[in-house]
Parts: sequence; C-alpha cells; structure tokens
Amino acid sequence: IVSYMTKQSLPAVSIVDKATIEDFKTADKVVLVGYFAADDKASNETFTAAANGLRDNFLFGATNDAALAKAEGVKQPSIVLYKSFDEGKNTFEEKFTKEAITTFANTASVPLIGEVGPETYSGYMAAGIPLAYIFAETPEERETLATSLKSVAEKHKGKVNFATIDAKAFGQHAGNLNLEVGKWPAFAIQDTQKNQKFPFEGTDLSTKKITKFLDDFVAGKVEPSIKSEPIPEKNDGPVTVIVAKNYDEIVMNADKDVLVEFYAPWCGHCKSLAPKYEELGELFKPHSNKVTIAKVDATANDVPDEIQGFPTIKLFPAHGKAEPIEYSGARTVEDLATFIRENGSNKVDADAESDDVETAGMPKQAEAATEGVAAKVAGAVKDAVVEKAGEAAAVVKDGLVDSDGDLAEHDEL
Repeated sequence: IVSYMTKQSLPAVSIVDKATIEDFKTADKVVLVGYFAADDKASNETFTAAANGLRDNFLFGATNDAALAKAEGVKQPSIVLYKSFDEGKNTFEEKFTKEAITTFANTASVPLIGEVGPETYSGYMAAGIPLAYIFAETPEERETLATSLKSVAEKHKGKVNFATIDAKAFGQHAGNLNLEVGKWPAFAIQDTQKNQKFPFEGTDLSTKKITKFLDDFVAGKVEPSIKSEPIPEKNDGPVTVIVAKNYDEIVMNADKDVLVEFYAPWCGHCKSLAPKYEELGELFKPHSNKVTIAKVDATANDVPDEIQGFPTIKLFPAHGKAEPIEYSGARTVEDLATFIRENGSNKVDADAESDDVETAGMPKQAEAATEGVAAKVAGAVKDAVVEKAGEAAAVVKDGLVDSDGDLAEHDEL
C-alpha cells in the first residue's frame, strides 16, 4: 500500500539529477530511469506515455544530463530499470515505442525465479509472457529447485517467467494447470495470453529434463493440455452446451452472434440465473440461424478466456469474434435480449420478430378476432392493475421488493 501511494503522490515521471539519482534508484523495489537529450522530444513523449500507462506498478524518472548517462554506462536515448534483486539492473537501448517499453518494464521487473502468491500473481499474469510454475511443499525444497533450475530460467529470460509456488497453500491451483493435485514436486507452464496449459509429466524436475521441456516449449513442439468434458450426444435444447472440444466450432461461428455464460456448478448466482437463461434461449430459438445462447462449465473445461468470477457472460458478435463484449447489466431476460440486439452483428430483436412470426399470414378474420380478444384482455388487465396498485405500493413502502439486477453479484474464483 505504501509503495502504491508513493507512486500516486508523484508525477508519472520525476526529474532526477546527479544529486537525487542514488536515492531514486532505491525508492522502490523497481524503478525506471530514462536517459535522453533535452531536445529529444520524441523519446521524452514516448517514455512519458509508457510511464502514464504503468504508473500504478512502477516509479519512473528521467534526466537529460549527458554526463550522468555516461557515469551510468549508457548512451542517450536509453532506459535503465533498477531493481533490488537478481543482477540489480537491466538496460533498454532499442527503438522507443510505448509497446516496447511496456514489455521491457513488465519482463525485466520480474525476478529470475520469483514466488507466486496473492501479491505477485496479477503481475505475472500481466507480464505478457508464459509463466513456469515450480510446485513444492517446503521452503527448503523450493529453494533447492530454484537453484538447480536457475540456468534454465536464465536461458529463457524474457521468453518465459519462472516462479516457485507453495504446494501446501496453493496446491489446488495445480489442478487448474491440469497437473495431478498432491503429486509433488510438479512443474507446468501457462501461456497467460492464450490461457493454455503445458503440464510436465512426472516429479523428476532435474535440470536436464526441464531444460529439454523448456527448449521444446519455446520451439513450439509441446502440445497444450486441454481439459474437456465429452461433447454432448444431443445438444438441441434452448441453451447450447459448450465444452472445450467444441468451443471454437460453436463460439467462433462467423454467421452467429453467440452469447456465452461461463459458470461453475457450485456458484449460487449461476443457479439463480439458470431458469432465466433457459427462458432467454427459448426466446431466441426461432432465430437460431442468427443467435446462439450457450453456456460452459469453466471449472471442467479449458477456455481461451481468463475468467475472474462466476457467472461471467460474454457476447461474441458474428463479425467481431476477436473482441467479445462482457455483459455487466441486470440479469433479466429482457435486459439480456436488449444487450444481444444492441451489440450483436445481426441485430436480432427477438421480441418484435417473435410477434411478427405469430401473426404473419393470418387471415383478416383471424386478425379481427385477435383484436377483439386483445381488447377484452386489455380491459381485464386494466381492472387488475388498478386493484393491485395499492398492494404494490404497500410492498414497496415496506421495502420488500427484491431486485434481481444487482450488478455486483458474482461468486469470485
């Protein structure tokens, strides 16, 4: 918290000089200093843009003092990342782009072999490169394995991050990586961008075997492990069931807007949503050539998306599969239908089109009869509304109305 508040209290980029550089280097575990000439406007602007995007994570400083750059052993323009671990610093001397600087900061700031835990997990996920997990039960065993695998981590630094993980405290996470829980030590690689898992078979984590596994992984010779339920024999209900093995076939269908609920069987909010989601599926069933309402058990199937809580609902538009839209509205049939109509490529209005289907082609006598019945029903409804208005007002007054549209209702992972 102190580190975060320090970053927020300072400008995105602090000006440093000969008198302040040494203190700035140790102001946090990781700091970045840009060295560029006073008239190098392009480098200054690019560095500042990158700093603005990363200010929650790192302290940034800058100097145009050529003598100071020479004293630090760097040329202008360049960036030095100073850190309180491993080799102490890394230098960036490539072409200045926001993307390149961001990648450099996220990769160089990670320890050669760190430790995965609540405070570091999000940083590893945001690093943008695969993460190799080393599961072991005791601190001594984790330290021994980290030492023996140091050469492997050094060889692949910048391509794969390495971290130990406490198998006693976080052993269940091994199951998420398709490892056998309880069988330690264990090793697995997670492609954090594609959410693919590459478990290593066996408990012999020798330098020789892990080196070969990493070499093969980097060369693209290791196939990802895919956890999947069997493809359903029948899948013609109002809600299409997705498993890992048919995920792309259903979700990536270029002709259809596909709404997917990522759920967990133990999730209470998912259970509450289930009957309404079935009703939504029935509503869109006449338009199954344009819209698919689907669900997937994200605990039993590997999916490309990193799911943070349940239920998570995403729309994959027919013409925008690469950019799914996450739903954050009330979990009602009406609101979900509106979300599909407004954000889907096919713009299907299920309610309006359903009405058209029911009355299309009716003879005039039938239309007249329908209008007569509608008038009688309208009158009856009006009387009922008047009668119930008082009751409804009383209910509202007593605070008994239960809104099912609480946007904050999620069961976290």
